[in-house]
Amino acid sequence: MMADHEDVEPPDEPLLAAALAGTGMGIYLTDLAGRIIWLNPKAADLLGCSTGELYGTDAHEALHRRLDGSVPPRSSCELTAVCRHGRSMRSEFATFATKGGKLLPVAWLASPIRRHDEPLGAVVAFIDIVERLDAAGRQADQLVRAQKLTEQLRLLTEISTVLTQTLDVRESMTRLGRLLVPRVADWAAVDMFIGPRELRRLAMAVADGAQMDPSWFGQLPTLPKGPSRSPLVRVLRGEPALLLGPEQIAAPPDGPLAAAHDALFNVLGASSAIVAPLRTARRVLGALTVARTSPARPYTEADVELMADIARTAALAADNACLFGQQRDIVDTMQRHLLTALPQVDHLQLAARYLAAPVGSQVGGDWYDAFLLPDGVTALAIGDVAGHDLEAAGQMAQLRNMLRALACDHEDPPSLVLDRLNKVMAVASDAPTASVILARIESPRPEGPGGPYARQLRWTSAGHLPPLLVTAEGQARYLEEGQSLLLGVHLDDVIRHDATVPLPPGSTLLLYTDGLVEVPGVNLDTGLGRLRRHAAGLARHPIEDFCEQILTLAPSPRTDDIALLALRLPPFGQ
Repeated sequence: MMADHEDVEPPDEPLLAAALAGTGMGIYLTDLAGRIIWLNPKAADLLGCSTGELYGTDAHEALHRRLDGSVPPRSSCELTAVCRHGRSMRSEFATFATKGGKLLPVAWLASPIRRHDEPLGAVVAFIDIVERLDAAGRQADQLVRAQKLTEQLRLLTEISTVLTQTLDVRESMTRLGRLLVPRVADWAAVDMFIGPRELRRLAMAVADGAQMDPSWFGQLPTLPKGPSRSPLVRVLRGEPALLLGPEQIAAPPDGPLAAAHDALFNVLGASSAIVAPLRTARRVLGALTVARTSPARPYTEADVELMADIARTAALAADNACLFGQQRDIVDTMQRHLLTALPQVDHLQLAARYLAAPVGSQVGGDWYDAFLLPDGVTALAIGDVAGHDLEAAGQMAQLRNMLRALACDHEDPPSLVLDRLNKVMAVASDAPTASVILARIESPRPEGPGGPYARQLRWTSAGHLPPLLVTAEGQARYLEEGQSLLLGVHLDDVIRHDATVPLPPGSTLLLYTDGLVEVPGVNLDTGLGRLRRHAAGLARHPIEDFCEQILTLAPSPRTDDIALLALRLPPFGQ
């Protein structure tokens, strides 16, 4: 049963946290090839081995057995089918092989592991049903208990899966309530800290779809400073989950917060309840209250353990969401400072938009910039650093600031500025690659290739999507010239080129990032064609409305952030 597979990667902490939700049960994880990549101490104890002995072994060959001790065909094994078919499966009775060669009767539940819809492997949880058989042979009763444990594990697994699908705390706790009611409770409430002592009722669920009074939600009285008998106060101060019977529920409240908690018992009814802390290793985030109204179904100490596990799983999801929110606030502040106000330029109209990605940190590597150069020329820039997180935003900040400095330091054409920026990136930036357009809006001349008073666009592109030029008459075309390699590609023979084109009076120049036109599984030309046709129809719209209407083309659902920068030229003679 020993193996040495150096290529087996250990799971990350969120995966371990999800697996550990089913405390008291054996749990092991496999990769897509069916190799064991982790198991908890309970699993090792049941199988008679150390936690490291099974790493890298084929779970099917090492563990799965028929009643006669033979290994079943892989094609007919339900456990291996979990990865093949990508769906959860369970068995109330199966046999595993232990290290000593004995057969261990178990009940198991297995679910596929996915991250961002990518299959990673499977999680298998099992219990020793022999240990729970009555010495006198009351197997039916013990199997019922095993089935209940399996159902509890199913609930824990489902809660872990559902709560990790959102990074919104309120939505996460609302989903928790829906999973608990009516399966294990007649009603449930989640109260969470919003300050050192300030609390808010964030979510509730009531059986049978009963209407919930809006007054049940919102701000709660603050956590008292003095001693309190209130179960809610005790749990919020760090005590473990508490089981409440009729006597504790009927006890008079000893403060405003206790009274607000008791009001739920009075209005919704309760003969038995559990109050469990939403606690992580760092702090108590709040409390979960569940209640049953029928005296015939009181909660037990086993239910308290289950609710404690559920609350820990919910707390982990809420803590991750809170950390995400804090990071998002930091990055949003960074983005507001980086995406500065557009300059006021005589006769030129500028407008810009930024839409954050709906996932990740809601901000990332897309950016735009417009500024006046020392020679009086207006410079436009737009770029995209891969990612939508704090790291991408930091890399974007580096790139934007370096580009501004290099563009202002020398009155060089855009191609030379990007060439210098590419060299600086090699030693002064940790951004791997980036696409950028840098353009100059050069002053009109009485005579020129575009006619009297036509301004000229001089630009270069480092792997970015082409600018779109829309005339006042509604003719739209992409400016494909001036293309070169992405920034971050360091080759000796890379030569960047500038391109020029007249900007007719009243025309509109649009710079944009790929999130506007790229749709997974759809040809890029399709998105570019839609943008060109839509922009042509907006040629005479005010520049701000032009940008708003362009954003309606954004894919739904979006997976990327979007930046736009639009320039409107003055009419003839201005």
